[in-house]
Order: sequence, then C-alpha cells, then structure tokens
Amino acid sequence: MERDTLVDARHAPPSQASRPRPPVLTACTSPCGNGNGDSVDGPNNFVRQGSREPTPVALNSFGLLKPPESHPSTPLSICKPELARPLCLGEDKGGVDKVLELSWTSWLKRLLAFTGPGWLMSIAYVDPGNLEADLQIGAQFGYSLLWALFASTAVGLGMQLVAARLGCATKRHLAEHCRDAFNRPLRLFLWALTEMAIIGSDIQEVIGCSIGLELLAGLSLAEGVLVTAFAAFIFLFLERLGTRPLELFFGILILVLALSMGRLFIVISPDDLAVLEGLTIPQLPKNALQQVVGMVGCVIMPHNLFLHSALVQSRVIQSGEEEEAIRLFTVESTAAIITSLVINTFVVAVFAKGFYGKPGTEGIGLANAGSYLGEEFGHTMRIVWALGLCAAGQSSTMTGAYAGQWVMQGYLQLQVAPWKRALITRSMALVPCLMVAIYFRDRRDGLDVLNGYLNILQSVVLPFAAVPLLSFAGSYRIMGRLALSKPAMGSAWLAMSMTIGANMYLALQQFEGHSWILTTLVCSIYFAAVVLVFVKAQKFAGG
Repeated sequence: MERDTLVDARHAPPSQASRPRPPVLTACTSPCGNGNGDSVDGPNNFVRQGSREPTPVALNSFGLLKPPESHPSTPLSICKPELARPLCLGEDKGGVDKVLELSWTSWLKRLLAFTGPGWLMSIAYVDPGNLEADLQIGAQFGYSLLWALFASTAVGLGMQLVAARLGCATKRHLAEHCRDAFNRPLRLFLWALTEMAIIGSDIQEVIGCSIGLELLAGLSLAEGVLVTAFAAFIFLFLERLGTRPLELFFGILILVLALSMGRLFIVISPDDLAVLEGLTIPQLPKNALQQVVGMVGCVIMPHNLFLHSALVQSRVIQSGEEEEAIRLFTVESTAAIITSLVINTFVVAVFAKGFYGKPGTEGIGLANAGSYLGEEFGHTMRIVWALGLCAAGQSSTMTGAYAGQWVMQGYLQLQVAPWKRALITRSMALVPCLMVAIYFRDRRDGLDVLNGYLNILQSVVLPFAAVPLLSFAGSYRIMGRLALSKPAMGSAWLAMSMTIGANMYLALQQFEGHSWILTTLVCSIYFAAVVLVFVKAQKFAGG
C-alpha cells in the first residue's frame, strides 16, 4: 500500500528537538485497514503512523483528557473519514504538494473547514464581564463611549490575528515560546499574572451565568456557581465526539446570545443615528476614563492570546501552506469579532435608550439589570436577558478551561495526568468564585464594583502577554518569512504603548490622595516589569 506523507516533521529549534511530537499523519491512496480487519474505501483517508490503535487519542482533540501538546490535532481517523477530509488544508489531486486554483465554491468549503477556532476565541469578547461593562457604559454615558468599544475591539482583533499567525507559523503556542524565552523566576511571575487574569475572568463568567440561573430558576448565587462549574465539565466532554461537535455546541451558545441581545435591541429600538454617531465620533465624558481603560481589559483578555495561538493548531496544515491557512483564519476570526462587536453594541445601545439620564442608573449592574429590564419592558425581556447571560457565561467558562490548560502546560510543563491538570486549573477558579458568591450574596452592588476592578486587572496584565507575543511574531528567526512586517509591528507597538500609558494614568488616579512616593513606586515597578519582559523577549527573538 502506497502512502504520501501529508504532514512533514515538526519544525522545532535545536533546543526543542527532544520534545515529544504528535505522530505523523499519512494519506492512504488505497483502502486502509486498521489491523482488525476493518477498512475504509477511497483516497485521502488518514491514519497515524506508528499507532497500534486507529482511533484512540484522535478523539481528544483539544487536550482536556490528553495532555495539550503543541499540536492539539483535530480528530483524523480511518473510522471517521468525514472528519478527516474537511479539516486538512491540502488536496491530493495527482500530487500532495500541488496547489490548485480555487473557485469561490471550493474556497468557501475550505473556509468552512477552518471555521471554529476564531469563534471559540471570540466568546471572550462577549462574556458576562463585557456585558456588564457594556450596560454600565450605556446606562451612565449613553452612546458616547461606543467609539471606545469599537477601538478596543479593533485592537483586540489585531492582537488575535498575531496570536493565530504565531501558532500557524511555528506550530507552537504562546506559552511554550514564553517557557523557552524566559528564565524560571520570570516565567513563574508571568504564569502567576496570567493565572490571576484567568481567575478574574472566571469569576465574572461563572457569577454571570449564576445570575442568569437565578433569574431563570431562582437558584442562589452559590448554587448557580456549582451548577455552572459542573455543567462546564460535562459539556467539555463533547470533545470526545470530535472537534466539530464541540465547535458546533459553542456555535449554538453564541447564536443564543446573539438572538437574545438582538431581540432586546429590536424591542427597545435604540436611536440608530445616535449609535452610528457614538461609533464614529470620539467623546470622553468626565469621569469616564476608568470605564474606557476597563473596557480595554474586558475586551482584550491576555489569556485569550494564549488560547487562540493554541486553537489554530487544531487544523492540520501542510508545510508551505501556512500563508493560506493564516488568510483563512484571518477571515474567520474577523467575522467572529465583528459579530461580538455587534452583540456588545446591542447591549450598550439597549441600556443607553432605556436608562441613560434616569435616576438610579449609577447602581445598575449585572446583578440587577434583569430586574430593570423586566420593570421597564416586561417580564419577557427579563427572561431574554437571563438566557443571554447563561449562554455567555457557560461558553466563556468552557473556553477559560482550555486557556488554563494551555497556559499551565506551556509555562510549567507539569508532568501530571491531564485530568489532574484540569482539576487543578478549574479548582483555582472555582474556589474564588464560591467565595465571591457567598460573600456578596446580600451585597449585589459590591459585585458591580468588583467586576469593574477585575476588568482593570485584565488591562494591567495584558502587556505581559502582548509584549512577548509581538516580540516573537516580529522575529524572522522564529517566524521566518511569516514574520510581521515593520508597519504592522509599528501599529501593534503603538497600541500596546497606549494601553500601558492608560494603565499608569489610571493608577495615578486610583492613588490620588495617597503619598506621591507610593504612587511613584507602584508605577515605576509596573513599568520596569514590562520593560524587563520586553528586553528578555527581544533578546530571545534576536531583536
């Protein structure tokens, strides 16, 4: 039986030569057997070289039950050829390396095959933390800060595309590059910061879903936290069915969220011209800086960069076809992020129309938004809001589980069973969530204040993920011909510099009235830490 090799040996630097790699995939040009008398007819069926079992680990595509290696490959097995063909970039028509001119139909089919990672990534842009920031901005500042939402989302899209590019070009995710670039103390420091961001995000997501369950079923916050966490574990086992079923489930949750917020927008009918003006004309009302900086943090989450650089590796890409894969992921991710922008705009506009300028809007937040909507627009809108919260919270909690897996595996490379790693990462988030739910059960206004500070935490941690990402993505030594161009690098560094400056200015505001020595010390330590990461990353990248 003749076989044409579809996936070349993994490109790894000399220091990584000893790292275990997934088995090479080969295509059968004749009926393939599995050693047990079974066979699959037709070309382009896939088997794993050197594997005694044809379909064992192939079902553990994203690494919850198997260690999330550098290449969490999409299910490809001789028993499921329908999963194999659509998820491979190259087509075998007389030669594996031959690239055919694509018609629109075939291009759309290939785009569909690569659709999935970007949508999973985009869930972080519409998690409950984002929804609360949206509704507070709308209720307190009307449509005036929609431009900040648009700008933050645009910067976030740029960062996500860089993360996807890094994953496609190097076949390794961001946390693995960080492990190679930094010494152990700095590596542990960066891991701790990233875990803080993940835990902060999980608190927002789990509490948000719990509030939705409270509105729907009358559960207490603590009960909702346990239900949300348990449901997330159950739903994550969908990956045993393959990549597509899991991605389809996430797609359904995004659809529920989009329909819920779209329904609110249609019923409440905000001013379309005011929405357009808010998106295109920058305004900064008095005392709005904290909300703007918090929006940067809640939209561009640092752990989402790690997540996206790993998710794109679920598609098997032939050597030499990385550029086309990057283009496909760019289209897919852009569509997903635009959808998230539309959802967030709906929420801002709904609360701007319904509550801006009315007394008591300063106290509106995720915990009481459903009651406000029910009182103003009827019980149905309260249920619609609750459904959207549940969909947003549950989906983002599940993607947070994967982000935690890859961050821990990449930075620490712990030699523990995968289920133990999943238990560790989830427990690190579940315990704080329970503590928050119990502490704030009778102090819901405190949840809104906590959410604002958690968004700021994301913005503060962001440079410690984005600086290494940009350093690696702009390195010809690491990326080869796929390294970012100088104009792209200049734009990215400018956006990151503005984020760091906004963080430091916000710190000055927060410490206003305190000793100037303390304020100067905090800002100096923060700036020095970012510079240290930049210098070390540039040195590793050869810059």
